Amino acid sequence: MSSTALPPVRRRKVFYIPGYDPFPPRRYRELYRKEAAAQAALSGYDISLSPGRHRDRFGWHVRSDIDGQVTEAEIEVLVWSDIVQDSRPRSVRATYADLLRTAWIYISTGALFRLMRLRKGPVIAALYPVVALLAQAGLALGLGAAFYRIVTRMGREVLPAYEAMVAVAGTGLGLLLGGLVLRWFRDQDGKFFAYYLMHDFAFSASEQGAYPPALEARLTLFRSRIAEALAEDVQEVLVVGHSSGAYLAVSVLSDLLAEGPRPKEAPALGLLSLGHVVPMVSFLPRAERLRADLRALSQRADVTWVDVTAPGDGCCFALCDPVSVSGQATSGKRGPLVFSAAFTQSLSPARWRALRWRFFRLHFQYLCAFDRPKDYDYFQITAGPLRLSERYAGRRPSKSRLETAVSGYTSVRS
Repeated sequence: MSSTALPPVRRRKVFYIPGYDPFPPRRYRELYRKEAAAQAALSGYDISLSPGRHRDRFGWHVRSDIDGQVTEAEIEVLVWSDIVQDSRPRSVRATYADLLRTAWIYISTGALFRLMRLRKGPVIAALYPVVALLAQAGLALGLGAAFYRIVTRMGREVLPAYEAMVAVAGTGLGLLLGGLVLRWFRDQDGKFFAYYLMHDFAFSASEQGAYPPALEARLTLFRSRIAEALAEDVQEVLVVGHSSGAYLAVSVLSDLLAEGPRPKEAPALGLLSLGHVVPMVSFLPRAERLRADLRALSQRADVTWVDVTAPGDGCCFALCDPVSVSGQATSGKRGPLVFSAAFTQSLSPARWRALRWRFFRLHFQYLCAFDRPKDYDYFQITAGPLRLSERYAGRRPSKSRLETAVSGYTSVRS
């Protein structure tokens, strides 16, 4: 990362790639609006939002005034929520079929046991929907069986001559009650997140690490959008990948840079990966494409790659170098710079206590305000005057990062 003094960024193009999220992208605009205002008030700078330039794309315009430097950023969400929606089973039965299939893939390939050698948090998060869904099924079965016994006992007393019919009716009513219980849990999943997480892991495992055709086509579209931005009059093009979006961003930029060298006068190019879950895919046998992309991107000198996670985020592989743990580190490796957002230090004790057990919310903290910010400020990164390379020039990686190759599958696409 160069420390050469450069003129401040006046215009920036930011592309945000969400994780496995079925919700419409406007939630990210509203989150940015709310949290940017909160961070600006805490840190003493000005920031404002207005509608984006392109009406056919989802995004917004940001203007900031930080330390007397005015910067304008155009932020665009690269949408794949429709693919997420299409991948989610509509029925309870299909979700349980996904549970069995996904568990078998991670267990039979050995990926689950190797993931356990990394951080406990994401493995617990992966096991949670399995345990939760099995518990829901057990409760539904128990209630259905209890209702069957009550109905048949009462039926035999009232209609002793029709015992067989009573048994059939009791069975039907017991199954109906069990089904209603399961459907209730599905409808209340906004509180439990069991179905949501199960669908997420099932999608990752659906092709044993390979990208489904619909996703590959969408990545091609993303690449063309970023290529367009690199030809615009901006000083930096920044790609932000959150959660599952982190490994998609790696593949998109790897494909883009493989097309050929960029002109010297091209804008600076940066990748900010946040709360990544790369090993959930890269440890699977058919993830040759992703592993090749990790290796290729880590060797590029024309992109600044910064990876930010936090041990307090139980849904990510905190401080696990995504390239190294996937067995793709080479002698030419340049990135990523891996460091912690240090939630326990960058959030006040009161704020940390309020968020500590809200695991899903903490997974999005990277996109939110910190009331005791250190050197990570999402809004200064995306809308401030410094390029990613300048902001973290000389920044040391976290000492507690994991760089040992753990994946049992290291083959790459040729």
